[in-house]
Amino acid sequence: MAEFATKTGIPAYLRREQRRVEEVAKGYGLDFFPVVFEMLSYDQMNEIAAYGGFPNRYPHWRFGMDYERLAKSYEYGLSKIYEMVINSNPSYAYLLEGNSFTDQKLVMCHVYGHVDFFKNNYAFRATDLDSQGRTVDPVHQPPDYAPNRRWIDKMANHGAAVRRLMDRHGISPVEELIDQCLSLENLIDPHAPFVVRRRAAEEMDEPQALEVPRLRAKDYLEPFINPGEYLEAEKQRLLEERDKAKRTPAEPRRDVLQFLMEHAPLERWERTVLGVIREEAYYFVPQMQTKIMNEGWASYWHSRMMTERVADASEIVEYADNNAGVMSTAGGRLNPYKLGVELFRHIEERWDKGQFGRDWEECTELDQKQHWDLRLGLGREKIFEVRKLYSDVTFIDEFLTPEFALEQGLFTYEWSSRAERFEIASREFKQIKERLLSQLTNAGSPEIDVVDANHENRGELLLEHHHRGVDLRNDYAGECLRALVRLWKRPVCLLTRREGKSVMLRFDGTAHSARELSETKEPKGEAG
Repeated sequence: MAEFATKTGIPAYLRREQRRVEEVAKGYGLDFFPVVFEMLSYDQMNEIAAYGGFPNRYPHWRFGMDYERLAKSYEYGLSKIYEMVINSNPSYAYLLEGNSFTDQKLVMCHVYGHVDFFKNNYAFRATDLDSQGRTVDPVHQPPDYAPNRRWIDKMANHGAAVRRLMDRHGISPVEELIDQCLSLENLIDPHAPFVVRRRAAEEMDEPQALEVPRLRAKDYLEPFINPGEYLEAEKQRLLEERDKAKRTPAEPRRDVLQFLMEHAPLERWERTVLGVIREEAYYFVPQMQTKIMNEGWASYWHSRMMTERVADASEIVEYADNNAGVMSTAGGRLNPYKLGVELFRHIEERWDKGQFGRDWEECTELDQKQHWDLRLGLGREKIFEVRKLYSDVTFIDEFLTPEFALEQGLFTYEWSSRAERFEIASREFKQIKERLLSQLTNAGSPEIDVVDANHENRGELLLEHHHRGVDLRNDYAGECLRALVRLWKRPVCLLTRREGKSVMLRFDGTAHSARELSETKEPKGEAG
């Protein structure tokens, strides 16, 4: 992007509009980082999108593949990127050249909603560069909160580091390692910034003193029955056995990439590459955890601002047409914009009318609940609280109600082999909610822990999959094991369940194998 980085400023009329939209957003109570808007052509926008919103990343073929997919999708009229904004301080947002003035206004309103969410939602506190490595308090935010989130510089530094490694070690070895690391980038602990998973070394329990067994003897016979040389040698033997039996890690570790960085026999440059992939994976975690909330919040505010203060009468029809396209739902996928904005509106209405609390929950009269309105007017305050303290999982779990599901016509669907098409499987609220939560938990990725670095005393790495009712895909599991072997340089085993039975998957660097385990012989908890 360097060749045209100086040609992306927005024209004066849009700069004036930005200042107006910013004042409107502040008037509604939004609190955001400074926002820098830039104007891009469609090919520049696709390039930025392929890089995840950043003008410079480490070199890798997947970015080119993403660019080709986005470019073809735009040229064939299948999709269009209207805007893009990245979580940084200041935040950078990109406008698409050629959009109408109404579209640009809509995008600016939407962007300010996003940046307010970036600054205030607890999950994004994990991306503060000045607090990384420490446990983050997600609730208490200082009044002068201005964190270091210069992620554009951070990503550029990563790119420069990887390019230096390619110059030193060759493009192919580094790119091949990046391929393997990207296969494992979701094996991190998404809650690590907010939970103390491991105690510091000085806080660990002191090992208990060893007592060497002694033969009973009278005092004058003690030196002959239990000689000092024997007792010292026996003590050293017991110490060696205790250290040998100690498991590494002492307890299951969710952050597999960190464990590999600490214990895998990696060269220095390999550890650097793995560290880059891991750090960037953590940057994108909050966005995966809050996709529905983030898009819903931005959509809520662009709707408010455009219809109440920003768009004039001549632009309302064009705005409504474009907004309807954003909110439409297509078959086979969930629209986070639609679900998020409708749920925020539902929460606002409930708290305005007082449809919460013990009296509301215990009311069994349908007619009374339909006309329940205590006129409390707490809706706006509540949605600001929700946008600060919730993620998608807790948002759906707490605020998705049977009334909302019925009102929005929600249902689950599945493939019918008989009809050879997707059909509605259930409209039951419990099943709808469970399906949504299962898709959102851990961003839909499997939960895998490192259990033992010396499985069966052979130096093999043992991992365990927390089965949540969905079996691992065989091809994905196989490639994951292959990538782990590349880093661990020893065979790797993965304990999971398949068709209701415990299965041990193993890859030794040459061949894959799978064997069923009896429920009483699972290796979980065994010492190596």
